[in-house]
Amino acid sequence: MLKYSSSGYYSCLAVILVVIGWSATVEAIDCFKCVSMNGRFPACDDPFHNNHSLQMLESPCMGGRKGRDGLFPATSCIKIAGVFDDTGETITVRGCGLDSGTATTDTEIIRMSHCGRFYYDERYVHGCLQSCNDADACNNSHKLQHNISALLLTIAFILYTS
Repeated sequence: MLKYSSSGYYSCLAVILVVIGWSATVEAIDCFKCVSMNGRFPACDDPFHNNHSLQMLESPCMGGRKGRDGLFPATSCIKIAGVFDDTGETITVRGCGLDSGTATTDTEIIRMSHCGRFYYDERYVHGCLQSCNDADACNNSHKLQHNISALLLTIAFILYTS
């Protein structure tokens, strides 16, 4: 026959509450998604005005990940703005992305912003690629947060039952 031990029950409950209270949460970032070639979609171009752009806001923004199928919650917003070298056409692309976990910064589009020449759709573009992750539609992401209130409640519970 099993014996019921209230101190063992409370200890187990306390451990579960500590794990739940200290677990971290993260939410995906919201980003504007649009493309404007040669000024054909002025709402997407710079200067960007958030007057009638809610139809361009993707919440949460989802993106692909290298070597994986499907879409995943994005961690950064990106913007590409430049001029095609061959035709002089302008391009503005707003979207989102996420880190795929490769070892080097130069293989991850979201790890650093840069300006210069780069390939887009097999054509040279002179412009800038910018990434941000400090705010929703920065093009505010909630940072990792620990559930402090649950942790404090757990500590109070442990002290009360001891």
